Amino acid sequence: MSDTKNTDDKTLSVNSKKTLTLRRTVEQGTVRQSFSHGRTKAVVVEKKKSRGLRGDETPAPAAAAPRAPEPSQAQAAPPAVTLKPREGGGQQRQQSGGQRRSGVVLRSLNQDEIEARAQALAEARQREIEERKRAEEEAVRRAEEERLAAVRAEAERIEAEAAAKRAAEEEAVRAAQAAESAVTAEEAAPAAPASPVEATPEPAAATAPATRIRPAAVVPEEEESEGASRGGPVRKARTPEAPKPAPKRGADDRRKGRLTIAAATVDGDDSQRGRSLASLRRRREKEKRAHQSGPREKVLREVVLPEAITIQELANRMAERAVDVIKLLMKQGQMLKINDVIDADTAELIATEMGHTVKRVSEADVEEGLYAEPDHDDDTTPRPPIVTVMGHVDHGKTSLLDALRHANVVSGEAGGITQHIGAYQVEQNGQKITFIDTPGHAAFTAMRARGAKATDIVILVVAADDGVMPQTIEAISHARAAGVPIIVAINKMDKPSANPDHVRTELLRHEVVVESMGGDTLEVEVSALKGTNLDKLLEAILLQSEVLELKANPDRSAEGIVIEAKLDKGRGPVASVLVQRGTLKVGDIVVAGSEWGRVRAMLNDKGEQVQEAGPSTPVEVLGFQGTPDAGDRVAVVENEARGREITEYRQRVKRETLHKSAAGSRGSLEQMMTKLQTAGRKEFPLLVKTDVQGSLEAIIGALEKLGNDEVMARVIHGGVGGITESDITLAEASEAAIIGFNVRANAQARSAADRAGIEIRYYNIIYNLVDDVKAAMSGMLSPERRETFLGNAEILEIFNITKVGKVAGCRVIEGSVERGAQVRLIRDNVVIHEGKLGTLKRFKDEVKEVHAGQECGMNFENYQDMRAGDIIECFRVEEIARTL
Repeated sequence: MSDTKNTDDKTLSVNSKKTLTLRRTVEQGTVRQSFSHGRTKAVVVEKKKSRGLRGDETPAPAAAAPRAPEPSQAQAAPPAVTLKPREGGGQQRQQSGGQRRSGVVLRSLNQDEIEARAQALAEARQREIEERKRAEEEAVRRAEEERLAAVRAEAERIEAEAAAKRAAEEEAVRAAQAAESAVTAEEAAPAAPASPVEATPEPAAATAPATRIRPAAVVPEEEESEGASRGGPVRKARTPEAPKPAPKRGADDRRKGRLTIAAATVDGDDSQRGRSLASLRRRREKEKRAHQSGPREKVLREVVLPEAITIQELANRMAERAVDVIKLLMKQGQMLKINDVIDADTAELIATEMGHTVKRVSEADVEEGLYAEPDHDDDTTPRPPIVTVMGHVDHGKTSLLDALRHANVVSGEAGGITQHIGAYQVEQNGQKITFIDTPGHAAFTAMRARGAKATDIVILVVAADDGVMPQTIEAISHARAAGVPIIVAINKMDKPSANPDHVRTELLRHEVVVESMGGDTLEVEVSALKGTNLDKLLEAILLQSEVLELKANPDRSAEGIVIEAKLDKGRGPVASVLVQRGTLKVGDIVVAGSEWGRVRAMLNDKGEQVQEAGPSTPVEVLGFQGTPDAGDRVAVVENEARGREITEYRQRVKRETLHKSAAGSRGSLEQMMTKLQTAGRKEFPLLVKTDVQGSLEAIIGALEKLGNDEVMARVIHGGVGGITESDITLAEASEAAIIGFNVRANAQARSAADRAGIEIRYYNIIYNLVDDVKAAMSGMLSPERRETFLGNAEILEIFNITKVGKVAGCRVIEGSVERGAQVRLIRDNVVIHEGKLGTLKRFKDEVKEVHAGQECGMNFENYQDMRAGDIIECFRVEEIARTL
């Protein structure tokens, strides 16, 4: 080993005269050295660590970390590191083979040196972190500058494209204006010779043969006056400018290519877009009209004001803006919206403030003129008679009508019972007769009343073997109330038990006197089955119609009555309308009750489409907005606005009526007492859906008549049409049963009913429906308790028995006493206890029955207060089911 001092020694040295300095970042570690004969030694060493690089420095090759030698090498070679004493007590390590010295091994460090080294390490780490942060911030700054530069370049490109586009549009506008001025100059050339100044071409234009020739642009008046004031020639055309390059193929052009958002706007500003030729032309025309017409004069109107009107409707009637009306109301301190309703007084103040005159009308005046005045004799022509067939159920009304019109309607009715009003036409001797068939069941009272009101003649069908029945008497009352004549048809004359004289005699009781008995009521003995005397019946109808002199005016707006209405799945709301006056045509706007519509199609009684229907003609009308009610009057109005106004008024009146009735039901004392009396009644909720409006009306009326003081039927909802999913939801919420009359539930409704466990009952005969509901309501009645007296026993003595209690020694004085029967304990003719007999013994034996004159022992269940002399009454209770 050489003791020569190495000049490039970079090891840590400590000088007592100088402070501790750190030339390179170092890291302390331990290396285990191996020597011969298996000896090892741990040596503390320091590893050099490369510093972090700045952005402008190049990395230097890292120094190899010292590695412990292999054991085989350690035995073959001497130790690689030797220690020699130095000044200050330190030792240094020298590498063999002349290698550079990489550090100093210290056997021990004092506390100051340890703290100095730790502080130097911390400062080095902090510098590395700061340098790394500065490098990251520099990279982010450079990326942001590049992005801003790209955005700026894109904005400049879009602005350049927009400027080029505006220049092209201005060039096109100038070209168009120049073309217009050239055409104007050509038209004016024959009238006035051109001046030499105008004919002389400009030198610049003559010396540019390669440029594109453009028409001269019009010079403004200021430039003309300026040239004239200088004494120079008046210039009429400018020197043509250098031609601009044509746009490249595929360039952005709003008239030829797609308009994108980037091309339409520049930085989101629409003001940079150029105006089109059409826009410039519209602006010139608008300025011309404004210059010519001047300010418009305000038109003052007569405004018709009902009791209540919306702000929008008021503005429309005044031809004013709704916002102006709202501003006027705001000045008065009212903050309202455009759809708010104001009263007539406020509307009158607003209309007067705006200069209009006001005409106050009642809300009910919207129906004025809906139904015209009666026809005058000069304009009328004979019309077919309207005949209603009435009578008791199963007396042959529909069969008689079938025989008259050679059809088979009975086969189409469930159970052979008519449950709808049907209207048909029959021709006899070239004259038409309109027949209306009404049901005879007791539930269809309203239908018969409706048929009697719409008719001219009533045919009262009475079975010869059955006589006058309750519905026959009811039909007579309806005919008299309507004031129409009656023709009696005694049917079923083919039966052996037929007795027409008995029928005539029974009719006398109800003040119907037939001709054969000296009266003025026509009578005909007919047989619908054999077709007997049908022609005589038709002749009697025609004779009666001649007496009545039935006439109508066909050349006026149609009026009529809704006989029946239904909701058809494929056709929508369908109404059977009987036209009474005028002619109904396809395309007319009709109003029926609270519904309106345009007649889309009409079908006659044979199912054929017709374009018009005259007086006394029954037709099915398609096109209503909703299903009207049976019995509503039908009228034709001039337009949809009128029809909508009338129906909205009627719907509003109906809602107000319902609201008042609901509010009034809480009002009077008498109604409150009635409500208290019916508070304990059980309700049977029902949801009814039918095929036609008349059947719904009849079913609801029949169900309301069922019940007594204990139970009642309540129809929570009734409608026309099939059973839907919303009906199932309503029935589930109200726990109601669902009844379908000639209708069915759709697939969604059936699945919903299965999930909710709701039963849907279908019917096609009304009396089956009423009977089933009546039976179901009978099940809700509490059973009747019937008491049967068994016997009496007198208590002779009371015995106290252990574990049993008090036992009464009795003698049966009347009837018999049974074990398990109900008993009463009577003391001084007052019932003290009522319960059940516990035990009944005779001579210590349990017996079932003890007869009069015998003694026995008895005790009560859960009762011990018995005394000698009390009477025990024994009885049996039976519960009997009740029916309505």
